Amino acid sequence: MKKRFVIEAVMLATYGELMVPDVPVEFVIPHSTILELYEMRDSAEPVMPEPEDDAHVKRKIGELIAFFETPFNKIKIERALLAPWRSSPSLLMNDQVSVVVLYAVDSAQYGELFDPIETELLLSCMREKAPILTDQLEFLDKVIESDVPVQVFDVDDFEFALEDDLHPDDWSKL
Repeated sequence: MKKRFVIEAVMLATYGELMVPDVPVEFVIPHSTILELYEMRDSAEPVMPEPEDDAHVKRKIGELIAFFETPFNKIKIERALLAPWRSSPSLLMNDQVSVVVLYAVDSAQYGELFDPIETELLLSCMREKAPILTDQLEFLDKVIESDVPVQVFDVDDFEFALEDDLHPDDWSKL
């Protein structure tokens, strides 16, 4: 059984270890976070503080954009964009990793406390019954302080998250 996580697209470019898990993993990516990749790639603003790291991550962002733009993947993604909350079929990245692009839609449900991307991550997490994987400590703190009924893992705890045994049926108990 694949482990599933809701994640921002840029994290796949930033954290290479996410691409080499010990078990099959499927990442659910809100479409709006793919659009952010273009902004990051084209911006003069650094993604990482060190110039070498920044160049490497921007190169990986370009590779990820190219993956999503391959004709076969692009068609699958475009079909998902036909209706809110529709998802693409699994897009295979390697033997252990696949991604699903979700046409998540921001709602006012958490809009006062969270920015639109964070809101989409939360709603995607609830809808897909999959934990969020993030590197944004401020976001983690807000989720805990706001008592949002989701499971969130810091990206540094990815290996632990892979071992976590929370079954989707347990989500109603969070």
